[in-house]
Order: sequence, then C-alpha cells, then structure tokens
Amino acid sequence: MIGADEAAETTLSGRAARLFEQYRSGDEYVMGELIELLTPILWHTVRAQRLDAQAAEDVLQTTWLSLVRSANSIADPRAVLQWLVVTARREAWRVVRKQDRVEPREFDGHETTAPSDEVPDAVVLRRAEYRALWQHVQRLPEKCRQLIRVIAFADRPDYAAIAEALGMPVGSIGPTRGRCLAKLRAQLASDPGWQA
Repeated sequence: MIGADEAAETTLSGRAARLFEQYRSGDEYVMGELIELLTPILWHTVRAQRLDAQAAEDVLQTTWLSLVRSANSIADPRAVLQWLVVTARREAWRVVRKQDRVEPREFDGHETTAPSDEVPDAVVLRRAEYRALWQHVQRLPEKCRQLIRVIAFADRPDYAAIAEALGMPVGSIGPTRGRCLAKLRAQLASDPGWQA
C-alpha cells in the first residue's frame, strides 16, 4: 500500500508541487519541466475563453512570468497548479475584455503540424476528422465542453485541480465526464460523415 506522500506524487498537482519546490530551492532548470508538465492544462484553460492561438500563447507567457515574479509569495507549493490555472484564466479574461471585438470561431481542439513523412491526403483527412470531432464537442452543453477541453489533453487528470478550475465538486467530475462522453459518442454515431 502506498503512502499519502507517494500517492500525492503521482497526481498532476503533486508533481507540480515537487518541481515548484525544487525551483524555489534554487534549481532553476526544473522550471522547464514544470512548464512542460502544466502547459497542456493551462493551454486548454486559456483556449476555452475563445482566444486565438497567438493570444493564448501570450497569455501563457504572461502567466509563467507572473509565477516567476510571485514564486516566493505562494505559501504552499501544493497550491501552484491552482494558482497557475486561476492566473491564466484571469489573464485570458483580461485579454478578451481588452480586445475591441472577439471574432466568433469554432474551437478546433489543438493545433497540429503534419510530420514530414505524412502524405498531404492523410493530413487533410486527419484535420477534417479533428474539425468534425470538435464541431460535435461545440454542440455539447457548456459544462461538458469545458470539462472535455481540460481532461482530453491531460496525461493524468488531477480532479482536485480541475474541480477548482471549473468550479465543480470533485466527486461530480467522473460522472459528468462519463455523461458528456456518452453524449459525444451519441452525436458521432448519428453523424453519417463520421468514420473514426
């Protein structure tokens, strides 16, 4: 049986806390690991605010710079994931409010680049599948869209951090995720053009 410390280390927030603590202890090189670990969840948190890719990149850069500037003010390293999610979301809201107008567009998931050995036909088909999938995601209720955007790209979803970021009870994330995925599967099954 694993102890509480070992169990915490396997969660996203536990790994982030360990890396952040090492960074604050003077190991500046682990910041790269922390960025690699948490950028996917932050990216989708920011993109959920309907920012384009360039604006989302700017928000993430501002968020990471804010962490470096505020590192010593975060009392508990275990709060770093929550701090980053809240900071990224607030910065995204600030950018959205600042923009003269936000062009409505479909959230297409994540941007992909084709590997150099992939033939153009395969790239076109894959991108068409991504677009179709994310068009179906857009038809889901808002709570489902937010949850899928965050969970779909996390290696090991940290339900406590996700609950905090989305304002949901921790215990409802699993069942809500199941219902949302069932709705998405039903939509895809009823789409005659969906082959994947």
